[in-house]
Amino acid sequence: MVNGEKSLLFWAGLIILSLASIALFSVFWSFRYYLSSNVGTAFLNNVPLIIGGVVFILIGLYMMKSGIKKETPRMPFAD
Repeated sequence: MVNGEKSLLFWAGLIILSLASIALFSVFWSFRYYLSSNVGTAFLNNVPLIIGGVVFILIGLYMMKSGIKKETPRMPFAD
């Protein structure tokens, strides 16, 4: 999936991505309790959490992408 050496930045991004995914999933999971009542109000109350979760997912993905050190290909007989 990802090739190269993974730095500390990659692992920090993975943790941020995981925590933001769990938070976003819990927001959407809580909507099932509002099916009998007003879903629009529940959605409006959770908009900051949804936007924050999406932003942190994007930040985590960017950190993971930036945290991979590409291996330089060795030229044969370049010594």
